[in-house]
Amino acid sequence: MTAAPSDLDARAAWPAADFTERLRAVTETRYHDRHPFNQRMHRGELTPAELRRWIAARFHYQRHIPVKDALILAKFDRPEERRAWLRRMHDQDGTDDAGGGIDRWLRLGEAAGLAREELWDASRVPPGVRFAVEGYVTFCRRRPVLDAVAASLTEMSAPDLMRTRIAAFERHYPWIDPAGLAYFRTRVTQGARDAEQALALVLARARTPEAQQRAVAALEFKCEVLWALLDAVDRSGA
Repeated sequence: MTAAPSDLDARAAWPAADFTERLRAVTETRYHDRHPFNQRMHRGELTPAELRRWIAARFHYQRHIPVKDALILAKFDRPEERRAWLRRMHDQDGTDDAGGGIDRWLRLGEAAGLAREELWDASRVPPGVRFAVEGYVTFCRRRPVLDAVAASLTEMSAPDLMRTRIAAFERHYPWIDPAGLAYFRTRVTQGARDAEQALALVLARARTPEAQQRAVAALEFKCEVLWALLDAVDRSGA
């Protein structure tokens, strides 16, 4: 007697529009803008010490973004895809004549009263933050390119978060030099561009029900990483 196919095998893949909406639904409901720590930040309720602790911990994540992007880059088999993804590393690491996102985050730290050496000192980072970041990097190292790219789709919600954050910092934390907010301002446009690029890659590769489910699960995992990072930051001040 032949076994009945599973629901996943029995149905067709979602149309591109429906698949896109399912991905967007993940970030709309599970993105870390909903985390209590971020909510307190945006209401202006963080103390200077809490804000500095977040900046330092988040830098540990920022400095590993080019690392995970290099791992994803190595998974592409077409030159045009590698060239397009390489732009992300330039955005973070900068070029010979311009600083990138990492340098802008260091300047945010300086504007908040943190020396660059403090930010580069990983021993100061809470263990939970290190664990979350390493988990994400390991995911991108070990999983297929579809999963790794789909995990980056948290960028679909990043531009709105950056706009909210800019407004919150300008209103509630005037002691931080506005020049230090350059990272947030840049990511409004970069995040939208990167999300569009990653979404196109995911839609092109996820053509089966199984592949689409994997992409959704990868994005959920990334949301959990960002949430866990903030959990660790919040607990480290207790």
